[in-house]
Amino acid sequence: MTGPLEQPRGPFRFGDRVQLTGPKGRLHTITLREGGELHTHHGVLRHADLVGQPDGSVVANSGGHEYLALRPLLRDFVMSMPRGAAIVYPKDAAQILAEADIFPGASVVEAGVGSGALSLWLLRAVGAEGRLVSFERREDFAAVARANVETFIGAVPGNWSVVVGDLAEQLADAVPAASVDRVVLDMLAPWECIDAVADALTPGGVVVCYVATATQLSRVAEYIRGTGLFTEPDANETMVRGWHVEGLAVRPDHRMVAHTGFLVWARRLAPGAVPPEVKRRASKSSYGDEDVELWTPGAVGDRQITDKNLRKRVREAERAAEGARRAAGRADDPAGG
Repeated sequence: MTGPLEQPRGPFRFGDRVQLTGPKGRLHTITLREGGELHTHHGVLRHADLVGQPDGSVVANSGGHEYLALRPLLRDFVMSMPRGAAIVYPKDAAQILAEADIFPGASVVEAGVGSGALSLWLLRAVGAEGRLVSFERREDFAAVARANVETFIGAVPGNWSVVVGDLAEQLADAVPAASVDRVVLDMLAPWECIDAVADALTPGGVVVCYVATATQLSRVAEYIRGTGLFTEPDANETMVRGWHVEGLAVRPDHRMVAHTGFLVWARRLAPGAVPPEVKRRASKSSYGDEDVELWTPGAVGDRQITDKNLRKRVREAERAAEGARRAAGRADDPAGG
């Protein structure tokens, strides 16, 4: 059996998650179990027919329709898993890992955990020797995140803890001062947590904020700058445009994943350090109460998920996690015995 943070490899076994691409490109993601079957209007595919086959195999169902079988990548899982809150897209997760310089063995704090998509990327990056502490204000969102992480990994990692509460109020109790290497804030008002983050970060540590709007970007950058505790903040956004490549028909795709959010990051200065003055051209850098009002969470537009819909997402995520737990109990035995 693989460890909690290890990627399964080798021939398919009972307990593995498998992504099947069928006729017309339709995807089915299943967990292989003894006696299990995938039923579609094209026929029946027995899970046992996949056991022992190498990753990347093609198998046929009872109707003769072929399916390409692959273990799902993390990006595949996060794009299809049950969601309580909106997820961090893979393109942004990759930038966060790069800009924050998440490394094996790092001590990382994130808030909020949402549906657990970024948590999965961070857990993979810090490795078994690292530590991730995730803050989430809502217990129902935290429940979805825990279930999603358990579903993909097969267990709840021992180096991951989820704190239900406000990071600004509880971070000092969760981690020692000046002990955290990296902090990632994915929330409506990250500026409310910057002071607590400054106390928790080790000198040279990195804080990254993921925000959706230009007004949020402006306020968090100005707040970081105003503390005098960080280097000059940098900001960017990432857009991904796919290309259609078939023979001489080479062109950009008609659709693309464009703006999803902004990243702004800075590094913690040593206590008492004063950074060199940055010379800038004259600009409209001041703002008044009317401008601040535009930066409030209400004005930004906090989209809400209904309680009924969220309860459904929690049940879906917990059912998937229960299936992963049952499957993991049989993963030691390739035959599922």
